[in-house]
Amino acid sequence: MVTKTATVPPPYLVSWNITKRCNLKCAHCYLEASEFEGAGDISTDEAKGFVEEITSLNPAAMLILTGGEPLLRPDFFDIAGHASKKGLTVFVGTNGTLLDYATVERMTRSGVKGVGVSLDSTAPGYHDRFRGKEGSWHESVEGIKNLRRAGLDFQVQFTVTRENREELPGLIELSRDLGARAVNVFFLVCTGRGQDSTDLSSAEYEETLDYLLEAEKTHRGNIIVRARCAPHFLRVAEQKDPENPLLKGATSGCIAGRTYLRISPEGFVSPCPYIPVDKNSPSLKTRRLREIWEGDGVFYSLRNPEYRGRCRECEYTTLCGGCRARALTKGDLFGEDPWCGHEPGKGPEAKKEIKTEKPQWTKEALARLERVPPFLKEMVATGVERYAMSKGIKEITPEVMGEMRKTFN
Repeated sequence: MVTKTATVPPPYLVSWNITKRCNLKCAHCYLEASEFEGAGDISTDEAKGFVEEITSLNPAAMLILTGGEPLLRPDFFDIAGHASKKGLTVFVGTNGTLLDYATVERMTRSGVKGVGVSLDSTAPGYHDRFRGKEGSWHESVEGIKNLRRAGLDFQVQFTVTRENREELPGLIELSRDLGARAVNVFFLVCTGRGQDSTDLSSAEYEETLDYLLEAEKTHRGNIIVRARCAPHFLRVAEQKDPENPLLKGATSGCIAGRTYLRISPEGFVSPCPYIPVDKNSPSLKTRRLREIWEGDGVFYSLRNPEYRGRCRECEYTTLCGGCRARALTKGDLFGEDPWCGHEPGKGPEAKKEIKTEKPQWTKEALARLERVPPFLKEMVATGVERYAMSKGIKEITPEVMGEMRKTFN
């Protein structure tokens, strides 16, 4: 179903699983990737055509090339180089095991601006079990060291589970010592191979978010700490401290279908990786990306949600909105988020977001945005726009960006 809409701002962030092939067998993989996958990967020419589609939708987008393991695709550097030459900011999501120094140097020459490396423990034991390969922790850490040696910006991606959540403080310290710009803490969405995994309980979820708020404050200025796939982060921040600067420049609420889309290895398009695709999903092989983004029914619904259950009644609906992929695991994309423990009406009244026109960027402000590290650009851009709208500012200038930055100091 296609719904006609008014002009829709393009996505800042596009995540593209360029292959299902992988050299690990991670317990939580939503693609159920393996070393035997990859026969159905699209051709190099088709991949370059997808790059053209992304560029036509937003030539300034950040493009994350991931998998599976993207470095296993033989034409990875052709795809990355083509996207970079087209003006896209290319970022790579990898398990890190294949990042020898020569590969890292070639990534840099291909225009890659940043890398996210999965690391789920401070020591090999848990990480190797979770990732399905003995020795993978050491390989990933060596890959991280090669990134630092080559001067290529990177961040650590940590998937938090019941088994490893107590390692978070040590993992943040390790990531800082290794030279990471940020630690992204991903909360498990039980899909794909991970559908039978044991996720955190609601209480453990809340406790972990509480800790991350404290860690973000403690490490501010040294390393960025963020919760991902956890829109409740903002609700918890509001409850703990309504003046928290995260609330002025936050992007931790769900961005699926709003500023973010995902492309599967086969070319299907979905609002996020955890919303499954099938043969009836919109595909870049048959439709233009702009048509899908601006007019497809699921994307339209996510931008104009009609929540049900506790999410409908919640005083934090605008700020949080819950995880739609987790709601979908219970059969209703717009149902209540089953992993949220908040009871509507039992917390302080949340600040309501004022609906206003999206501000325009001056050329000088856009030039300043270009100097932001690539993997932070989407977060900064959305945060600045949120800050400007909260102040009734209609034009974003370098001075406005400076004002918002002061709130974090």
